[in-house]
Amino acid sequence: MKQILLITDGCSNVGMNPVTAAAHAYAEGITVNVVGVLDQGDLGEAGATEIHEIAKAGGGLSRLVHTKELARTVQMMTRKTVMHTIQHAVHKELKQVLGNSSLESLPPEKRGEVVRVMDELGETSELRVALLIDASASMKPKLQAVEEAIKDLMLSLQSRQGESELSVFHFPGGKHGEGAALDMSWTRTMKDIPALFARLHMQGTTPTGPAIMEVIDFYRKDDYGRGHRDDTDGLRSDYVV
Repeated sequence: MKQILLITDGCSNVGMNPVTAAAHAYAEGITVNVVGVLDQGDLGEAGATEIHEIAKAGGGLSRLVHTKELARTVQMMTRKTVMHTIQHAVHKELKQVLGNSSLESLPPEKRGEVVRVMDELGETSELRVALLIDASASMKPKLQAVEEAIKDLMLSLQSRQGESELSVFHFPGGKHGEGAALDMSWTRTMKDIPALFARLHMQGTTPTGPAIMEVIDFYRKDDYGRGHRDDTDGLRSDYVV
């Protein structure tokens, strides 16, 4: 299972529409979750709407939170999306077997078994989360909360039975500041996280759409490097987001 977790505090103002980019991600089996970070005010109607629409197009969740709630929200959204993905896959499989019948139509013992299997898959399926951090100038006061959220998310991933990996990007990044820059490739440990934020150069623009496309490309190259293997841990790949 593959996720992009976008943390931002404002509207995109450079390049491709981020809603379109999120739709591209979803089409390639990547869920896009979005956290809008509030701090001494709000994102405004346009920012809140964009955050909701990005997550909707990316098949994920969106939340507007204050910095003190960020770590808990990041963990919750990651785990909730995993379970949503598994439930979606299982329900589609059941529909093929049962026709128009639903999970609720199964006998209690069978229904309980299906729920047990979904819970087990939620803990054992392979999971990769690409964290995409808005490093525009307005995010600077919020970076300490973001760092703590990453640490807590890594601890949460390490507690899962299944293989879990985290990568970190920031935007704007790259040569011309119009996309995203990779700060940390796939890891299962926290040893490199403290050094990440010392290297960030905060800039004014917010190229959210191009940044999402950069992360999609990273997933493509990574999948190719892994030999096109199926990373769904038993779930049908066309149902996994």
